[in-house]
Amino acid sequence: MKRYGFIFARGGSKGVPGKNIRPLAGLPLIGHAIKAGRDSGMLDRIIVSTDDPKIAEVAEELGAEVPFLRPAELARDDTPEWLAWRHAVDMVDQFDLFVSLPCTAPLRIGQDVRNCIELFERGGCDMVVTARPAERHPSFNMVTLAEDGYAAIAMPPGATITRRQDAPPVFDLTTVCYVTTPDFIRRRESVFQGRVKAVIVPPERALDIDTEQDFAFAQFMMERNK
Repeated sequence: MKRYGFIFARGGSKGVPGKNIRPLAGLPLIGHAIKAGRDSGMLDRIIVSTDDPKIAEVAEELGAEVPFLRPAELARDDTPEWLAWRHAVDMVDQFDLFVSLPCTAPLRIGQDVRNCIELFERGGCDMVVTARPAERHPSFNMVTLAEDGYAAIAMPPGATITRRQDAPPVFDLTTVCYVTTPDFIRRRESVFQGRVKAVIVPPERALDIDTEQDFAFAQFMMERNK
């Protein structure tokens, strides 16, 4: 079985400009994704999809492959990630397993990637995602606001559930890892159009970098982990 890891890193990040090659704990952010893929011991290739020649240069220096540059129309703020996935799988030779390792989850470890691949290969699903236990429950801690300004519980619990502890557990999706097949990407349009299973990742490895504050916290966590 050919298992290919993919890292999608466009050059136009606005929340944290230049984040994909910005140093984090002495290594460009993209390097942490490359390292986790390599440490999993499960990937035959690690391929970077980017529109930015500088990102491509850094990725290759860190040991990843950049066999193509992503077209500009697939690297806009509003471009669905799925289209970048589909472009990438069509740009390489035939393979069996697609593993996406977003740059934005630098605290993942190789074992997280391995767990996702092994769960997928046990069968019974079209996609494996990662999640972490949610800190807040939509049946007790989240509200919607109507046009008239009144608040209502986002997901009302059943009449028999009166305590948060009794409600079914909920999880936050993370960007640690996604596993599927090239065929599923070509036939579908989004993650949840198929049967999805999840690997639960501890909160300390599930940080998703979207802001400068997230980046600073990741730096703190990595320095502490040393």
